[in-house]
Amino acid sequence: MSTIRTRYGVSKQKGRAVLRPALRAGMIVMALVGLVLVSQGLWIHAKAMVAQVLLDRAFTRSVATGQPVKPWSWADTWPVARLEFPRIGETSIALHGASGQALAFGPGHVDRSAEAGDNGTAVYAAHRDTHFAFLKDVQVGDAVRITRRDGKVFTYQVTVTSVVRWDQSGIDTNAAGKNLVLATCWPFDAATSGPMRYLVKARMLE
Repeated sequence: MSTIRTRYGVSKQKGRAVLRPALRAGMIVMALVGLVLVSQGLWIHAKAMVAQVLLDRAFTRSVATGQPVKPWSWADTWPVARLEFPRIGETSIALHGASGQALAFGPGHVDRSAEAGDNGTAVYAAHRDTHFAFLKDVQVGDAVRITRRDGKVFTYQVTVTSVVRWDQSGIDTNAAGKNLVLATCWPFDAATSGPMRYLVKARMLE
């Protein structure tokens, strides 16, 4: 009986000896995976911060020179406006067009919509989880201040927020008056894209 116990004990120790390296290797792999994920997150965050600095610098140069200034040499877009939300302390640099590259770095001014301050409806779109994540905090009555690339500043007041289907937005870029629409996907906490859009509508204060 003791012999059997001894053999069992030896076998158990051998099993543990075999498992220990495997466990160590597994822990090392998990630690490395965690490090990679954290590094990627930090890199994305750092890249976004650098991009915002470059966008702000390019926009400042545009205002000073009156000419479009690309934030970096290979960009296919450029800053066209600064959007400010005084009550909640948010600011975004809006880019020309709403292409995938533009929306990766900031709100995009939708093609064929009016310029801020002009008759019609100026439309800006951005992703719900990045540059327009704060739209959920914007309230009716809030001011939205827009500085154009030519240095002119216009103030709008939010009149309504709504949730609509992308193909039933009712946005009329040629509507009478001087209007503003900020658009993003909805709901804000969704992990996948869907057909619904969150709209913030405003009218310019004369």
